[in-house]
Amino acid sequence: MARHAAYRTLAVTVITLSLAYGTWYAYTVFLVALLRDFGWSRSALAGAFSVFTLVHGAMNLLLGWLCDRLGPRRLIAAGGVLLALALWSDSLVNAPWQLYLTFGCFTAVGVATAGWTPAVVLVQRQFTERLGLALGIAGAGIGLGIFLVVPLCQALIDSFGWRWAFRVLSGLCAVWILPGTWLAVRDAPAAPLIERGASPADRATAPGQVAPTASMSLASAIATRPFWVMAGATFLGNLCSQTLHLHQAAFFVDHHATPMVAASVVSVVGASSIIGKTGGGWLSDLFPREAVYVLGMASMIASIGVLLGSAVSPTPWLPYAYAVLFGAGYSVTASLMPAMVSDRFQGRHFGSIFGVTQIGGAVGSALGAWLAGHLYDVTGSYLVAFTLAGAAALVATTAVWSARLPRRQSP
Repeated sequence: MARHAAYRTLAVTVITLSLAYGTWYAYTVFLVALLRDFGWSRSALAGAFSVFTLVHGAMNLLLGWLCDRLGPRRLIAAGGVLLALALWSDSLVNAPWQLYLTFGCFTAVGVATAGWTPAVVLVQRQFTERLGLALGIAGAGIGLGIFLVVPLCQALIDSFGWRWAFRVLSGLCAVWILPGTWLAVRDAPAAPLIERGASPADRATAPGQVAPTASMSLASAIATRPFWVMAGATFLGNLCSQTLHLHQAAFFVDHHATPMVAASVVSVVGASSIIGKTGGGWLSDLFPREAVYVLGMASMIASIGVLLGSAVSPTPWLPYAYAVLFGAGYSVTASLMPAMVSDRFQGRHFGSIFGVTQIGGAVGSALGAWLAGHLYDVTGSYLVAFTLAGAAALVATTAVWSARLPRRQSP
């Protein structure tokens, strides 16, 4: 019975994340529509997304703490209500400050509350074995959202305009997230500590490592090197991935693709990420997570080269090759980060610890998105921005590999 409840919870979580983060990643096509309708600068539109990621990240501090005390189920249900209301308010925007308030603040609060941090805590508590695979499947919901929601939004924009696209998203969130979560999901107690890799004594003597304990507090975790490696890698990885996520559709439209073709490329990113998250999660339960992370980052770095190559070569398959590489690469790293944090900081304070590590991701997302828009406004090209994104990914890869756990065990 408990196993069936866990699987039901995982299924509901996948759909909820697809709606919440489909909203996030659909902003790439909304950006093109708003550019067309209002003529605002790319840095101004990217700035709204940067505010979104900062608010989303700041919410993770509170949400991690609330998950440890109230349980994630209540938060996700409340987030569904907030997100539906916020998306409707997005449809009423007529000025940049309104976009910053509604999408940048209100929608970010809704996505965060219904989204990744509560979902990770929910799954981590119910899957003490095969955690990498379970988190990969949950994270595949984000890929499903990119695959389905982005082209849906583009079709709605083409047929009815971007305002009605926001309203349809609002309705979908209203009819699923609150009732689905409240009726089908159950909270579980905090997962017990399950060692993965070296014994506590071995970890304690490894350079820069600490033995994770079920009672490790947030303050204790912050004092360790592994915490800062995870937070820093999240910052750099998100700087790279969100630069590409936000600006990829505009990049392809700049190079003579139609908005629907650009949306189809983004959709392939989503489809590839479904495979990347589930496959990466499965592999990380069999092999060292850090090794799988390195492979994912290598794929994301390679995708940048293909993306820039597509600007100078009219080969029609290159954008889709980029989409496959980027979708697989970013998704593997995104789904592995919470599992790697759990390897080091399991226990009843995991929600708070993981929530704080996500602040780095929020700052990286905000900086990458805005900086890419600003550099485009200054140079008229994404070349510098995408090159910097690749460099950030390379540094993150090196940092995670340098902090790998001494030994790993297959389950």
